[in-house]
Amino acid sequence: MAELETRELEYFAALAEELHFGRAAQRLGIAQPALSKAVRRMEDRLGVALVERSSRHVTLTSAGEALRFHGRHALLAVGAAVEKARRAGERETRLRLVIKPGGDADLLSGILAAYSRRPDARQVDILFGGSTDRADHVRDGRADAALLYAPFDDLTGLDHETLMVEGRVAILPPDHRLAGRTEVTLADLAHETLPRWKGVRGNGVPGIEPNSGFGPEVADGPEVADGAELTHMILLGRAIAVLPRSLARPLHPGLVHVPVADAPRSALVLAWAQEDRRRLVADFVASAVEAAQG
Repeated sequence: MAELETRELEYFAALAEELHFGRAAQRLGIAQPALSKAVRRMEDRLGVALVERSSRHVTLTSAGEALRFHGRHALLAVGAAVEKARRAGERETRLRLVIKPGGDADLLSGILAAYSRRPDARQVDILFGGSTDRADHVRDGRADAALLYAPFDDLTGLDHETLMVEGRVAILPPDHRLAGRTEVTLADLAHETLPRWKGVRGNGVPGIEPNSGFGPEVADGPEVADGAELTHMILLGRAIAVLPRSLARPLHPGLVHVPVADAPRSALVLAWAQEDRRRLVADFVASAVEAAQG
């Protein structure tokens, strides 16, 4: 039976994300020929081609896409096993919550206050994650819970409670043709350039589903890694964004937001690992729901 080592999965995960042997090797801290040989050894062992190579491009085959998806979850599972084994030997004195900076819809203070009133409350450490990796913090054990936006974030393997549901807004430069409108529709935005979030496949527009009015005609926009990069690209007129209303606050003074009347509504959720039945987490979830409803 063909087997792969964790190190090999880490190598392939970097290549699958960068789609460039040189950049992936630099990220891994190894020589490019060593990475190329490692991938070829994996292909020989599995008996399938994982990537298609050309002088300019690297693309994943269907087998490579499958290994990228399942390999990522395998790496998360290994990391989670190590972290949870380590924490099992420690007294639970604190809870770790990961959020996107500014991604709490102004609910976090109330949640922390509600939790602190519980007689067995523990210290809550706030961790800050990026635009696309907060769910992974929970899956691999770095965090106990996360504030996530559905359907932006992947909730696979997580339980969750919805704290708030809200509409979405288009973020536009002030001279955009739609900037003066009181509201727009998805059809109005159908040919706009949308950003590609780093680490997200396809057009990289989390939460805009294939049947939501944005079809394949949507151009691949510039790749962005965080809100600051996104703001800069919108100010330059290189892209627009469609975000939950709460993520548009505070808005850069050089930008405008316009409600998207028929965009699917998004939800701010508190998520935790499906197998996590600890009282520590259950109490925090109950406090968050109480605060959100109050």
